Amino acid sequence: MFTLTISDKPIAITNADEEEARELLMSEDFKEDLKYLESEGAPIWDGFATLNVRPATEEEKAEFEGADFDDEEDGDEEEDGPYIMFLVDVTDPDEADED
Repeated sequence: MFTLTISDKPIAITNADEEEARELLMSEDFKEDLKYLESEGAPIWDGFATLNVRPATEEEKAEFEGADFDDEEDGDEEEDGPYIMFLVDVTDPDEADED
């Protein structure tokens, strides 16, 4: 498992292998999501802070493994691909406006 950090703060973890983790977490689409989604009232990424992908810590792995990814709907099928889980509270500004 690998973790995306922004200025050394753990932001997201994935169960992808290293090559795929870097591809997913450093993709332009994911970076755009990081600039759009918010944590604590501000965008997760400002577009300038340092992004890094590193091996996940044991604590991060335990948090990931304890997560419920709602795959009960799919039955007992094998995973379709890697999961990405945020390690910070994330809000979608569009959804926050609906409240």
